Amino acid sequence: MSLIHKIGLTLIKSVGHVTAKSLLEHFGNAEAVFKASRKELLQIPGIGPATADQILTNDALKIAEEQLKFIKKHRVEVLFYTVDNYPKRLKNCFDAPVLLYYKGTANLNHNRIISVVGTRKATEYGRQLCKQLAVTLADYDVVIVSGLAYGIDIAAHKESLYQDIPTIGILAHGLDRVYPPLHQPIAQKMMLNGGLLTEFPLHTNPDKENFPKRNRIIAGLADAIIVVEATAKGGALITADIANSYHRDVYAFPGRTTDVSSEGCNFLIKTNRAALINHAKDLAYYLGWDEIKTKKTEQTQLLIGLSKEEQKVVDLLQVSDLRIDELSIRSEIPQSKLAMHLLNLEMQGILISLPGKTYKLSG
Repeated sequence: MSLIHKIGLTLIKSVGHVTAKSLLEHFGNAEAVFKASRKELLQIPGIGPATADQILTNDALKIAEEQLKFIKKHRVEVLFYTVDNYPKRLKNCFDAPVLLYYKGTANLNHNRIISVVGTRKATEYGRQLCKQLAVTLADYDVVIVSGLAYGIDIAAHKESLYQDIPTIGILAHGLDRVYPPLHQPIAQKMMLNGGLLTEFPLHTNPDKENFPKRNRIIAGLADAIIVVEATAKGGALITADIANSYHRDVYAFPGRTTDVSSEGCNFLIKTNRAALINHAKDLAYYLGWDEIKTKKTEQTQLLIGLSKEEQKVVDLLQVSDLRIDELSIRSEIPQSKLAMHLLNLEMQGILISLPGKTYKLSG
């Protein structure tokens, strides 16, 4: 499949990620979408006459040519959602981007990825918490993700770099710029130990409506999201809500009831949308990182009474403990259906659930 067609598919104004996936599923690849007839296009749910005309004009392919020149010149990695190195955690989210632009060295499928979010008006308390997080998490071989914004985001990136932790910035614009410009030096360092990731093409401005889209990538890319400081309204709470909808673990540091910068964190904890943590060590405990891993006893016999899908889950867990999203991807069972199988297996004592929505065989 031609890269220019993959890029072009994402540049059709009235085609979103869900519709793009429907087109790919129907036609098989992006090139076939652009070669389809108007009649064929109109048969696809969500494709009306205006959208069909946009596809047929091939204007998106002309714009894609410019994108391709930039990509080759600056050695940008293009991650289409059908390729193996597309972030697996993110791929399991229903609204995952069809295409991502990435420049960096960090593994987007690293074993442990944590997102850190918070207010743009960070206090000294928040900055110290970011430092504590980085110092502690440096011992756990993690990748730290944030949004390169003022406040908690940039503090998390800086502290990660100080501790030699790979850190990835998720952008609300194209890779031809850094916003805010003040963070350009940090962004340059991040590309050497971490990276910059975006779904937006060249010449995309950091417009207001792009930040919630950016936030869903921050939420979907990680195992867990930590809210360090957050006001009652803002992007951090949006990211936390998205993370909950993706079945990600959300954690928040509490603050004094009189602190405006902690109102959002306290609210998340009070409404059970986030678990309370006082120290980064709490995160390692919740996620089971401090548990001593023991070799599983190989189970070769089929367990009586299991369905084919339940047996598939058991077979996968014989190899290693897995998060529910990874189980869903490997078993090819939708998460909604998989959750029922996991509950049934847990009630039979065949598996146990660990912190971080991870599952392992019992015994």
